Amino acid sequence: MIQYIARVRLIDDLWSYRSVFAPDRPADIDTRITDKSQDALIEALKSLKLQSDEAELPPRPNFGTVGRPIKLRTNFFPVRVPKGPLFEYDVALNPAAANKRLKRRIFQLAEQTKEWKNTGMTGKVAHDHSSKLISAFKLPQPLEIKFMYTEEGEEDSQQKREPKEYTMNIRFIQPIEMQSLLNYLEGHPQYKGYDIMPVINALNIILSMHPNRASGGGVMIGRNKFFHPAQMAPPVNLGGGLEAWRGFYSSVRPAWKQLMVNVNVCTTAFYKPGNLAERLVEFMNASFGARPAAFVKGVRVRTTHLGYRKTVKTAARVNARQHKFVAEGMGEVTVEQYFAKSTSDTCLSELSQALTIALEYNIRLQYPDLPLIDVGGQKTNFLPAEVCIILDNQPFRGKLLEEHTAAMITVACQPPNVNAQAIVNRGLQGLGFAQTAPPLNGFGIGIGTEMAVVPGRILSPPVVRYQAGPLTDLDTGRASWNLRGVRFSVGARLEKWAVLLIQDGNRYDEFAGVNDPELQRTVAGFADMCKRSGMTVDSAQPQMVAAQLPPKRPDDPLRKQAVQRIREALTSMKSKPKIVLVVLSNGDRHVYSGLKHLCDVFLDVATVCVHSAKFRKEKGQMQYFANVALKFNMKLGGVNHELGEQNMRWLQQEPTMLVGMDVTHPGVGSVKGTPSIAAVVASVDKRMGQYPASMRLQESKKEMITDLQAMMEERLLAFRAKNNNMLPTRVLVYRDGVSEGQFATVLQEEMPLMKAAFARFNTPQRQYNPKLTIVICGKRHHTRFFPTDAANAAQDGNPKPGTVVDRGVTAVYEYDFFLQAHGGLQGTTRPTHYNVVRDEIGIGADLLQGLTNDVSYTFARATKAVSLVSPAYYADLACERGRCYILSLLQGISDSGTTATSGSGQGEFEEVMTEARKLWRFDKSPNAVGGAMKETMFYL
Repeated sequence: MIQYIARVRLIDDLWSYRSVFAPDRPADIDTRITDKSQDALIEALKSLKLQSDEAELPPRPNFGTVGRPIKLRTNFFPVRVPKGPLFEYDVALNPAAANKRLKRRIFQLAEQTKEWKNTGMTGKVAHDHSSKLISAFKLPQPLEIKFMYTEEGEEDSQQKREPKEYTMNIRFIQPIEMQSLLNYLEGHPQYKGYDIMPVINALNIILSMHPNRASGGGVMIGRNKFFHPAQMAPPVNLGGGLEAWRGFYSSVRPAWKQLMVNVNVCTTAFYKPGNLAERLVEFMNASFGARPAAFVKGVRVRTTHLGYRKTVKTAARVNARQHKFVAEGMGEVTVEQYFAKSTSDTCLSELSQALTIALEYNIRLQYPDLPLIDVGGQKTNFLPAEVCIILDNQPFRGKLLEEHTAAMITVACQPPNVNAQAIVNRGLQGLGFAQTAPPLNGFGIGIGTEMAVVPGRILSPPVVRYQAGPLTDLDTGRASWNLRGVRFSVGARLEKWAVLLIQDGNRYDEFAGVNDPELQRTVAGFADMCKRSGMTVDSAQPQMVAAQLPPKRPDDPLRKQAVQRIREALTSMKSKPKIVLVVLSNGDRHVYSGLKHLCDVFLDVATVCVHSAKFRKEKGQMQYFANVALKFNMKLGGVNHELGEQNMRWLQQEPTMLVGMDVTHPGVGSVKGTPSIAAVVASVDKRMGQYPASMRLQESKKEMITDLQAMMEERLLAFRAKNNNMLPTRVLVYRDGVSEGQFATVLQEEMPLMKAAFARFNTPQRQYNPKLTIVICGKRHHTRFFPTDAANAAQDGNPKPGTVVDRGVTAVYEYDFFLQAHGGLQGTTRPTHYNVVRDEIGIGADLLQGLTNDVSYTFARATKAVSLVSPAYYADLACERGRCYILSLLQGISDSGTTATSGSGQGEFEEVMTEARKLWRFDKSPNAVGGAMKETMFYL
């Protein structure tokens, strides 16, 4: 037995060793970090006053020291910058070109001209394929390049175009000197406010030239993501007509005494090449209700009958058997009949009365029932999808189906050592960094090939308390625990509750009905778990009703008829319940969203959903019951767990309110003008357990929160009501959903609204002005950390929970840090980047880092630390709940007739907002949710 255990331990140790990236390579922290020079800068900055209270970010007060010191590799590589200067030019085209694809082709043709080559620009300039060009030397002025435009692949087309001449005028704008950037990186206090972005943008353009070369088949998405399957990795089939491409992200970032480039792996869905009809059928078969227009919109195709290239505008509402037109010599025919006999060089333009018959094809359409596609510009131009071939190298810009998303996660979630290896090998090679590919060498830029090594610390987990005292079985390696033998800190009362059984054709997993003895036993077992968990459970049996849902129908994609059945079942109860346990038949998101919309907004009844397959399954049933009880307790006003006294000491020194804020926006495929949703949550009790929410609709895709003053007032009123008429003296805000470029905007637009909310509580005796600290939570970044040895790594090779980094790759002057509070579930963990943009409280680095780590353990819906500090996570969940209420608009369905592809007139936007407010029941409550649920955590 001893030998067996020793062998198992050895295998575990070897596995852990292999999971760590480059454990045998030296991991020496650069002297620029260890020489304490940045500490000296902090002391110097303390003597400087902020130039503007409203817009300037606070300087870093100090560095953290608490925690066990470790070394970490990070996906940053040092950049050797040229002495400069660089030269910036504006590029103007005549005639003008707006289309990105067209501009890309124009620059490709310009680079082939004698003028470009004779000027010495090859390998010495970089551009963004649009309007900006950076040169390593001063170009002659004026500089004009003329060339004839030809479409790529046009030689294969039977449809020849008239040649078109373009003129490219390259006009000098300014020199870009490099010394100020170097002074900024060196930490000269007078350069704290220096704007480094013009230099950073220029360098990013230079670094993007090699992987984005048009002639080499490179594909650039956004500004920083590059894909090249021949050099990077073969595509992976996602099903449904799509495939996943693995590529690399690259972005220049400033760090203390060093310019860095951040390189990370990224994965994006691309169209699978091939016949458009075949791919469209795959897409539609992948998911019920998949809309053809969502797949074909924007895809570039080559027609098989004439060979020209077109961009698909949308899918028609008619197919080849339904659509008729008058063709010369044929009379009125359907598209199917027409292609069986002939075609024309003008195709199927509905506006063309005279069609010149060019070729006899005798094409029998294989997919006549598929929608026609529109490849017209200003005029409609219908084609059968099967005469179109999808061109290579095209990213899918539509909304992924749920099936695609699940497959993408599987492809993208690679272990940390696999991702790190890909970055230093294929990444640096494909981006041109390893070989200093042109134009890097032409600018004198060099990229280091070893990942930077930075110091980190592992913070201890907090004490987590339940009713009987502190937990004793917290797994520090995974930052998690279980609910065996514990009772909630504050148990709520479960009374006047009900069970709703959803029957939706999933007969294998469904209960037979409300009288099914197995359902009765299962519900009783769940009630017993609530009781054992510390809740007071009423002896009365819950009301039980069932809703038999009608089958799915293509003409009812949102399943409104199913939601109506649910309404009928719920309103048939003898008395209105406080909370309903909903036993779902399956994971239909439309049923789920419709149910939440109905119960939250119209019926004022809290709901907790379970899946019948998991609810009735004996294996793991007790754990599942316990997890469901977590939601019940919180929605009924209880507190599941809290921090120990030593971790709560600072929070309870004086009245403190923790606030979470977030904004979510409509995505691809939504009706144009669909509003964004903002949410503000805030603590109301000393335990920091309950966080009721305020929610609002606001202008579409607006990042800042419009009605923040009213929302903050609501949160302060709720705090005062729960604390004997006392208001908080400290307000700590965790703001999610803000990009780095908008930090100053938060201070200029949102902070005054918070202050105005405070002022509403002024009295003649005193002004109410609590100390305000605002911390931005960043999740959409590409910084990753890799342990340098197995002893300081989790079992999957990721950093251990509690890993914090505030040196080496953080801001030169500002107050920020990276924290990974959670244990990884799969793939490579992503730390959250916390940036302090206002600090009236004066929270030092150790206190803020420790507090943020501790509060990440208080998330009520789980028995583990979470990746995003709990108040911000709650705000995110509240936003997601709000999306359920306007799901029809988010899915591209509008009663007003406006769609994702229709016009964008102000009148249409107003119509869409009016429709959203109707769904939101804005006239009842600007929060959508009112009544008894308003001050609960209904959104969990």
